[in-house]
Amino acid sequence: MPTLTLHNTLSGRKETFNPVDPERITLYVCGPTVYNYVHIGNARPVVAFDVLFRLLKRLYPNVVYARNITDIDDKIIQAAEENDEPITALTQRFTVAFEQDMAALNAQPPTITPHATDHVDDMVAMIRTLVEKQHAYAAEGHVLFDVQSMPEYGRLSKRSLDDMLAGARVEVAPYKKYAGDFVLWKPSTDEQPGWDSPWGRGRPGWHIECSAMIARHLGPLIDIHGGGQDLIFPHHENEIAQGCCAHGTDYVRYWMHNGYINIDGEKMSKSLGNFRLVRELLKHYPGEVLRFALLSAHYRSPLNFSEELLQHARATLDSLYYALLGRGAQIEPEPGYTLPDDHPVNLALCDDLNTPEAISELHRIAAQLNKAGDADKPRLKAELLAAAGLLGLLTQTPSAWFQQGGGSDALDSAAIDALIEERSAAKKGRDFSRADAIREQLERAGIVLEDTREGTRWSRRPANTD
Repeated sequence: MPTLTLHNTLSGRKETFNPVDPERITLYVCGPTVYNYVHIGNARPVVAFDVLFRLLKRLYPNVVYARNITDIDDKIIQAAEENDEPITALTQRFTVAFEQDMAALNAQPPTITPHATDHVDDMVAMIRTLVEKQHAYAAEGHVLFDVQSMPEYGRLSKRSLDDMLAGARVEVAPYKKYAGDFVLWKPSTDEQPGWDSPWGRGRPGWHIECSAMIARHLGPLIDIHGGGQDLIFPHHENEIAQGCCAHGTDYVRYWMHNGYINIDGEKMSKSLGNFRLVRELLKHYPGEVLRFALLSAHYRSPLNFSEELLQHARATLDSLYYALLGRGAQIEPEPGYTLPDDHPVNLALCDDLNTPEAISELHRIAAQLNKAGDADKPRLKAELLAAAGLLGLLTQTPSAWFQQGGGSDALDSAAIDALIEERSAAKKGRDFSRADAIREQLERAGIVLEDTREGTRWSRRPANTD
């Protein structure tokens, strides 16, 4: 088995992966707060850690991957009020939308999808433990974590308490012992959702949710915790504080964080109004194009998301599918092929998920396939599909890929089929000028026709077949 190395945010360097239990690998990634459709920045950790999930399953016999759904939060309460709808209706609707959007990006469902509202009892139990161990205190219906009770607080973000206060927005409240103390439990009004607790009717703070769900489903110490770079502080810093102080152990062995996404060279932000919703992007591009674009840069690097990047991703996928289609479409991949442990794609991904290097290897295999004779094509086809499968790519048949919509101005399948039927009728009626005119019309639209004894087949011309 090849050596897997991962960049650990906690240490600031790449480390050899040594799991807590090689027979049960545990992975947790922070999921969405379901009050709206997700944007492309939300999709980046899903896709990046989906590749890690695929890789871990190749390397280990049992991988338990949990990605939560935050379905109780002040933003959710506000959105439900603005929409004049029940909170459960809002969260269920956007949970389904999130799962649909991520499935369109070829992201495999996690092993476990815990919902915060199903784990309030676990949260209350963890808060009670923190209070008993004098790491938390109750004040005016709230329960707060006492950050000064943990000497190591700040080691993930590598900032002192004073630095954190200077660099973050914190709620200054008279009931806090220290301005940086964070909420574990807060009171709810009669109109707000709430649960009974030793501290009165209320609801959990954001940070306690993940710590409680991790302990419930994965254990007090897990192998890998992933998420976006923006979660390092305060969310993941506070998760460490809760988990370590509640259980008296380490909390996570390897912290992994993906980089930010910029939109056309500018940081994606609400103030700039440049959010790109996945659901809107999927109206114009296949999900695999979005996935490829997200994997085109290393997961820890910033990614400039632009129309040019999407066009390049589509053209590259066209060229890879074209290699599978080629002149030997009738040749099936070699059955039972397994990617060797020392295959360059496998080695690239084992080197801290080096997806750009892995993608370059896909180009190499495709180039060999384009030049290969019939005797070598089954093995090369199988190699390309197996290597791409680790990245969640090339999941369609070439004919399905080239027949899917090419954008808002492209001919749809029904229009193409109608023109082909008209062409066939013209040929039967010996109106060859009309038949030729239809072929030329389709060619201008990027549609390639192939006349066979079974009928006329069509595909969309790849944007780049070099």
